[in-house]
Order: sequence, then structure tokens, then C-alpha cells
Amino acid sequence: MWEVGTMSDNSENGGAAYWKANVTLIAVSLVIWFVVSYGFGILLVEPLNAIEFGGFKLGFWFAQQGAIYVFLILIAVYAIRMNALDRKHGVDEQ
Repeated sequence: MWEVGTMSDNSENGGAAYWKANVTLIAVSLVIWFVVSYGFGILLVEPLNAIEFGGFKLGFWFAQQGAIYVFLILIAVYAIRMNALDRKHGVDEQ
């Protein structure tokens, strides 16, 4: 079905660089997700409620809709960045 190419750099450093970039991308995504969902939706809800967005208080919007939109954007960005990372390290799907 799918063929996975071999790493362009078959040494230990090539694999280590790939996984380091992969883990970094995951960690950054999780930090953004945490800040938006927990920080904006719970901890900073009162200060954000002083701002209106689309007729709703911004804190309420982040708790109800904004975190979901940011999560969907993170999924798309992760998929795009991982495809680029796979191509760079020669492990992309043929």
C-alpha cells in the first residue's frame, strides 16, 4: 500500500535529529493547546471578558469556541509540518 523510504542519513544522528524535531513539534503544540484551553478558557477568563469578540465576551468565546478552533488549526499545522519533516528526513510516504 504505502512504501516508506529509508532515512536519507542512515546514521544514528539522522534518526535522532528526526525524533528531536518531532518531539519539539509535539511539545510546542501541547503548550499552545494548554495555554489556549486552560489559560484563556479558565485562568484568564475574567480579564478576557472585558473584551468583546463577535458579540460575546472573549473569555466566554475562548472557553466555548476559541479553544476548539485553535485545536483544529493545531491539527492542520501539525500535519503540514510533519509531512515537511518526513520529506526532509526521507521517511515520507511514496
